[in-house]
Amino acid sequence: MAFFSIKKVFQDADLVSGDQFDQWVQEWRVAEENGSQESLLGFFAREKGYTEERFLKKLSDTLGWEFVDLSKIEPSNEARLRIPTKVAFQHHVIPVEWSEGTLKVAVCNPFDSEMMNAVQFGVRAPVVFSLAPREEIEKSLKKYYGVGAETLDEMAEDEAFDLELSEDKEIAEGDQEASVIKFVNQIVWEAFKDRATDIHFEPAEDELRIRYRIDGILHQTPMPPQLKRYQSALISRIKVMAGMKIDEKRLPQDGRINVRIKGEEIDIRVSTVPTVYGESVSLRLLTRGKIFLSLDKLGFSSRDEESLREIILKPHGIILVTGPTGSGKSTSLYAFLSSINSVHKRIITIEEPVEYELKGINQIPVRSDIGLTFAVGLRNILRQDPDVVMVGEIRDLETAEIAIRASLTGHLVFSTLHTNDAASAFTRLIDMGIEPFLVASSVEAVLAQRLVRTICPVCKTEQKVNKDYLKKIGFPQAEIETSRFHHGAGCDSCRFSGYDGRRGIYELLVLNETIRSMVLSRVPASTLAQKAIDQGTRTLRMDGWNKVQAGLTTIEEVLRVTQIEEHLGGIEDTI
Repeated sequence: MAFFSIKKVFQDADLVSGDQFDQWVQEWRVAEENGSQESLLGFFAREKGYTEERFLKKLSDTLGWEFVDLSKIEPSNEARLRIPTKVAFQHHVIPVEWSEGTLKVAVCNPFDSEMMNAVQFGVRAPVVFSLAPREEIEKSLKKYYGVGAETLDEMAEDEAFDLELSEDKEIAEGDQEASVIKFVNQIVWEAFKDRATDIHFEPAEDELRIRYRIDGILHQTPMPPQLKRYQSALISRIKVMAGMKIDEKRLPQDGRINVRIKGEEIDIRVSTVPTVYGESVSLRLLTRGKIFLSLDKLGFSSRDEESLREIILKPHGIILVTGPTGSGKSTSLYAFLSSINSVHKRIITIEEPVEYELKGINQIPVRSDIGLTFAVGLRNILRQDPDVVMVGEIRDLETAEIAIRASLTGHLVFSTLHTNDAASAFTRLIDMGIEPFLVASSVEAVLAQRLVRTICPVCKTEQKVNKDYLKKIGFPQAEIETSRFHHGAGCDSCRFSGYDGRRGIYELLVLNETIRSMVLSRVPASTLAQKAIDQGTRTLRMDGWNKVQAGLTTIEEVLRVTQIEEHLGGIEDTI
């Protein structure tokens, strides 16, 4: 549509004056020449100070087009099949309804003649146009067609590619299909945009399922139904990127990909394992710029932070961080190391793998395939005259013995254990075969931790909770009357989960003479834990309640990660 026609529509809609229109068009053209991707409508809406929704509603009244709320519409399969996938994605068009031989579609730019021609040519039936915001159309396209549907559509049109797949030909580095590369890149980009920490490609008999882990919870990503057909090609592309052997499908493999997304360095750890229906691939996304390298950003209480700062400055001893996989143990260890890192201290780590590279610290990756295990690496580290040693994980008796020997000979040792709470760390070491007197004399502190999801700030609302329920789950009775509770109602910003981001809850057990004597006497972990509580240690649950009272997280989250089974029937409607 010519500019003079758009100008008249805008003037009739009372969106702009004639002189203002000419000025803004000129400014938009200059911005476009300088590389701006903003549409004319987007530019005008921004200059006017309107949201896109408000701007389009004004246009819809003037044009006589309906403005549709896509969140309340689910197009039928027949409607979706009427418009080619490539046209839908390329021109931002979503089918709304197929009725009596006419297709109703929603678009975000009523002045795009190329889009209108493409839609009418592709549908080959009468088309009724309506308006919806571009962002809502993009969400609907992903929801109903699946992420990367346009790219798979391109693959289906490529007969040569079809032939290669039917012959199960692997993709070599020299003949990668552009559409495969584009699809994998799109999957990683969507994961990054959604703040995912992991991407899982999981083959089944009739589908290739792709799931993202966001804030510790797995979410299935909508995918085109034909994705299974390209399983071999997609997995081969990932293996090429990660430097793996693409012809080895019988054994597990590990690899690594380094990429840059929007200026951020992303390390992607890749793992493949063979399954009945093909290789399952997991990608762990590590964003270097997002790691918290200072104790004050990890969410410790002021008392625990003060204690930790004293402990990590000790000249020798072992400091253990415990918790399940994905509970933020490595982040805590890196924060400890970063806090004490200086030119006056020689710090060496042995890790599997090295998740984040820290300047000024010597980091050694475990290489089990050539015999470089935690125990072998640690034994050789001690010949390098270190002041501080970090062992990624104590898994066996040999590693534990060397770590304790290092602490007793004047080294400060940081490491992790997989235990449920702080007190269980002593039982775990003794069960490995370490003598109780060595455990008692070498360990200085144990930090147990979990990650809880934090409430989305956009949809955060107050919440009523039944008092009897609070007593039942062990909430501090003295604080029930004065405490206020919140949760996330769910919005676009948090994918309607009510949560956005994560924060740590902690249990810090600092050894004193009483605790050491109990360790020597092989006292059960439960008894030792109760003694520590009596002496002022706050459990994970207690620290979780503090985060709840501060409005950072919900009761459900604290109950979920602290592993106490309670019925969640006491929460009433939101205020």
